Amino acid sequence: MILQPGTGPIRSSHYLPATAETISWGIIPTAESEPRTRVRSGDTVTIDTVSHEGVLDDFGRDPVGWFGAHGVPRDEVLHDAVDIATNAVHPPGAGPHVITGPIHVEGAEPGDVLVVDVLDVVPRVPYGVISNRHGMGVLSDEYPLPGADGRIATVSVFARTNGTGPVDAESSTREPGSGAIAYGDGKLARFPLAPFMGVMGIARAAGPVSSTPPGDFGGNIDVKYLQCGSRLYLPVQIPGAGFYAGDPHFAQGNGEVCLTALEGSLRGDVRLAVLRGAEARALGGLIGSPLVETDEHWIPIGIDADLDQALVHATRNAVRFLEERFGMEPHLAYAYLSAAADFEISQAVNRVKGVHCKIRKRDFEP
Repeated sequence: MILQPGTGPIRSSHYLPATAETISWGIIPTAESEPRTRVRSGDTVTIDTVSHEGVLDDFGRDPVGWFGAHGVPRDEVLHDAVDIATNAVHPPGAGPHVITGPIHVEGAEPGDVLVVDVLDVVPRVPYGVISNRHGMGVLSDEYPLPGADGRIATVSVFARTNGTGPVDAESSTREPGSGAIAYGDGKLARFPLAPFMGVMGIARAAGPVSSTPPGDFGGNIDVKYLQCGSRLYLPVQIPGAGFYAGDPHFAQGNGEVCLTALEGSLRGDVRLAVLRGAEARALGGLIGSPLVETDEHWIPIGIDADLDQALVHATRNAVRFLEERFGMEPHLAYAYLSAAADFEISQAVNRVKGVHCKIRKRDFEP
């Protein structure tokens, strides 16, 4: 199914499409950004997001032509991708990401915590792109290989997907879906799809701010566990929070070493709720740093331009979380993390790098 704007399942009480008027391109919203919609705490929102792959200048700002050259029929190219490529402003020096929002959440104030429940994430198209460009990525001195004219260019891998569909209302299950990269003499490397939004965050007090580096506001954190059924906690910085989403991924390996993951446009359903005062503090370690929750794990995050320091911040945030959430003495929390928690590289390619810590919930069950 191709989820063109306004078509297909829209399950929430609010719907925010991605248009040249409802997105910012490469810039994170700030306190000065005009809200694209307003909701109450506890409301759900269906958000359309558009991948920057196929839309950027590297692709000629011509998604119809670029995807068409890879065998995608015109009716499978998203209308909003064409609209954004044609009409949206992409400021010089901005990041690549198409950001849908911001969303004003009534009553949210600095010091509160915005709770984002990811209720569903569905691919809008059955194809995606993996790109390595301009000497970026972990092996930036080695890839991409120079072009014929000696310049470092964009190398993009187009991938058809067996996409995940909407959750079945009766069984509450979905086909997992898969992606594939062709190589060698007709061989395929297959991998499962696990869609999530690489960018979810709240507006900064001041800007402009590139969409590329993540921060205490969330943004481009690229934590792959923010899939359907997960929860994200964000410390509110401005009245109304100013929530936004973008950088849609079909799949990503921890590290995202090549620069991008398998990028493709998604439709997401999220519930936005505000926690205040003691209720927010009781969750522990949230104010000042994003936190992810899944059915199985608490996931504190550390962010820094230096990967070693990102690990330091992740460790401190994890110790603080265990101390405040469970009353665990800090030196014992530190010991527990060494024995039982997994520290993983979220991404190492966004100028500001990320490390996340996976704390098993079952370890702290009564």
